[in-house]
Amino acid sequence: MTQDINLKSEITAIQTGQRLDQTLAELFPDYSRTRIKEWILDGSVTIDGNVSNKPREKVLEGQEIEVGATLVEETKAKAQAIDLDIVYEDDHILVINKQAGLVVHPGAGNSDGTLLNALLHHCPGIELVPRAGIVHRLDKDTTGLMVVAKTVEAQTHLVSALQAREITREYEAIVMGSLISGGTVDEPIDRHPTKRTHMAVVYSGKPAMTHFRVAEKFRAHTRLRLRLESGRTHQIRVHMAHLGHTLVGDPVYGGRPRPPKAVTPEFFDVYMGFKRQALHAIRLELAHPYTCEIMSWQAPVPEDMVILTKALRKDTEDNPSSIL
Repeated sequence: MTQDINLKSEITAIQTGQRLDQTLAELFPDYSRTRIKEWILDGSVTIDGNVSNKPREKVLEGQEIEVGATLVEETKAKAQAIDLDIVYEDDHILVINKQAGLVVHPGAGNSDGTLLNALLHHCPGIELVPRAGIVHRLDKDTTGLMVVAKTVEAQTHLVSALQAREITREYEAIVMGSLISGGTVDEPIDRHPTKRTHMAVVYSGKPAMTHFRVAEKFRAHTRLRLRLESGRTHQIRVHMAHLGHTLVGDPVYGGRPRPPKAVTPEFFDVYMGFKRQALHAIRLELAHPYTCEIMSWQAPVPEDMVILTKALRKDTEDNPSSIL
């Protein structure tokens, strides 16, 4: 599938002397600098009717710029009918409440059955958008809100907003141990130096910042609300583990489950039966890429975390003298 793109504009006085690629990015902000450069290099841009394939070429006031390009299929994965919990949808974006167990992108061990496959089925034409419109990820067993771009223009705006930290992403988590107050973790993240499937705080890594506040204290656990400034792989899980407060159920960073002492059989069953990281993307806020309207969504905490929270709350009530 392809889509033809035809754009026209005129160079203004203030743009005189600028590079062609810089000027096109200003004139057509719906498209990324990378895509614009590709169009210039492949001869899809003309100045006053003459092909220009030099991104550094200087432009002059009054020149007519035309772009005649073709968007080609970006994604080769197959479309699959997979149920999605759609919270909001219009012609430009899609917001979903991702269920636990759904992988976002195909990869090693997950060639299909992913969110990307589901999007290709649900939104015909989204194969023209890079990564089928996925602009941020959630881990396989993390639940909650994700925004997806349905057009190239929306994708460009959302990626820019994400990089500028203009999209608010809030999470709910349950962690090991007792946290007295909230705070901020400002520690860089990169691949673990020896465990290549793990991430870790690595001081030569990429900047990462997580804000958190205490929502509820239990006997030996804490329920948190967290907000991301950045979006590194496993960021919340790594930052909480770095503080010594791993997420309940985290199979990668949490080790073996460690229930408190002297718990009831009912609590033990709930606690040991929680087989994923207790993490949920609960709130999402952004400026709509087309209307610029500020939009916000909330996704209810999933049933398994509700059950875990109730069990922790009852355990705390049953053992008031044992609160850490």
